[in-house]
Amino acid sequence: MNGSFDIPITTMKSIEILGSKVSLIDYKTAIVTFENWIRENSQRYVCVANVHTVMLGTEAPAFRQITNKADMVTPDGQPLRFVANMKGARLKNRVYGPTLMGKTCERFQEGYSHFFYGGALGVPEKLKDIFRARFPKINVVGAYSPPFRPLTKSENIDVIKLINRANPDFLWVGLGAPKQEFWMYEHLGKVNARIMLGVGAAFDFNSGTVSQAPSWMQKYGLEWAYRLTQDPKRLWYRYLYYNPLFVWKILKEVRGL
Repeated sequence: MNGSFDIPITTMKSIEILGSKVSLIDYKTAIVTFENWIRENSQRYVCVANVHTVMLGTEAPAFRQITNKADMVTPDGQPLRFVANMKGARLKNRVYGPTLMGKTCERFQEGYSHFFYGGALGVPEKLKDIFRARFPKINVVGAYSPPFRPLTKSENIDVIKLINRANPDFLWVGLGAPKQEFWMYEHLGKVNARIMLGVGAAFDFNSGTVSQAPSWMQKYGLEWAYRLTQDPKRLWYRYLYYNPLFVWKILKEVRGL
C-alpha cells in the first residue's frame, strides 16, 4: 500500500460490550494499521472478539484485562457487530479471524514473514502448504503445533528460541480462547515478532481441517449452530449456555437495568 492510504493509529475507535473492548474497524483499516505498526518496529498483539470471549471476560477479570489491553480487538462475531451497531457504531461487516488471516497473508507476502504457532498436530504445516499455494510469494518461516498440555519451562524456552530464530513479522497464534490470549500476553517482549494475532479456529478453517458454515448462516449470526452440529460434545456448553446468557445480559445493559 502506498502512503496515501495510511490511517493514523489514533483514529481506531473502540466500544465496550459487557465490559470488553471491541475495535470499530473493517478489514482495510486493520491491514493498514498492521503496516503502520511494522513501520514503527514495535510489538503489538491482536485479539478476536466473539460472544464466547466476551462472556469469558464477564467471568474472568484477568482475561478481560488482557483483551482490553490488546492493541486491536476485532469484531469477529456477527452478534457483536449487531450489538455495536445498536450502540451507534456503523460496522458494515464483521472482521472475521479466518478472513483477516487470509487477507493479511495475501497483502503481506514479499518482504514480510509469517510464523504459524498452534493447531492440532500437522495443522500448521498443512496451513503453510495451502497458503503457499494461494499466495506464491508468501514467506512462511515456521510452523509448529505445541502439545495440548501446558508446556514445561524448558519446552517453553525452546519454543521462544524457535520463534526468535525465525524472527517473523506476523506470529499467528491458534491455541483457542482463552489460552491464546494468555500466551500472547505472557510472551510479550520474549518473542521477536512484530505482531502477534490470536485467531483460534482460523487454523482449522483455513487449512480445510474443519468446514465453515454456509455464508447465509454466517451473515445472520447463526454460525454457532453449524459449529455445534460439528462438535457438540466440546461446544454445547459454549453455545447453549453462553449464547442465551449473552442475550440476557445485553438486554439488561441496553435497558439500563
